[in-house]
Amino acid sequence: MSRLDEPRFFANSPSVTLVGAGPGDPELLTLKAARALAEARLVLYDALVSPAVLALAHPEAELVYVGKQSGHHHLSQEAIIALMIRLVRDEGRALLRLKGGDPYIFGRGGEEAEALAAAGIPFQTIPGISAAQAAAACAGIPLTHRDHADAVVFATGHLRAHAQAGAEQDVELDWPMLARPHQTVVIYMGLAGLEIISARLIAHGLPADTPAALIAHASRPGQRCLRASLSELPALARAEGVQSPALLLIGGVAALHERLMPQAAQALS
Repeated sequence: MSRLDEPRFFANSPSVTLVGAGPGDPELLTLKAARALAEARLVLYDALVSPAVLALAHPEAELVYVGKQSGHHHLSQEAIIALMIRLVRDEGRALLRLKGGDPYIFGRGGEEAEALAAAGIPFQTIPGISAAQAAAACAGIPLTHRDHADAVVFATGHLRAHAQAGAEQDVELDWPMLARPHQTVVIYMGLAGLEIISARLIAHGLPADTPAALIAHASRPGQRCLRASLSELPALARAEGVQSPALLLIGGVAALHERLMPQAAQALS
């Protein structure tokens, strides 16, 4: 057996390996993530993990779906953590926890790592290409650019309902910070609240004609990118019937999509 063939991740005591599955294209997995997936015999995977990535798992691996999607949770986050702890501590198994994108960027990997540490369970984390990185690259939109953005902000755009009965849903974010000039704002899970997000940013000083883009299914066969001004993007998204997963990207860099997308498409073909 050569050094490259030797098992590295699951040969010792029961443990957890938190792995970033990237945006969906299996060729965007890191080498370390691909090797861990090929070795694992027990894989707990999320909704955003693509079938093409799962196809790289060991043929004898037990694949357990624990995904969470908007409006439907197969298992709660607490139940997922309890399951991992039971499998490792009580049943003595080693497992791979496969999460879309990067585990530590809106993947709740930090919560799982904290719980594992508190339970005294050994774990390691293998990072993945985040949805923001993939969406920007696939759409020909640099996240930073000397002429347009010297900072990048990641935020989550989940809709939340206020406590009082009959209250409308809202998106609770630091709007003044997000409306600052010369930066790129990337909002995960913002499709449902797109109209609110657009209105709040404009109300806090971001020009209505600020370039924006909505990238759906980045790096996957059904990838789409809609480009419009911040004020016009919600209506365009409705008209085009965009569905999740989709990433919202706001800032001057979004205007580069038309110039850089052809080169990006050729590089990915």
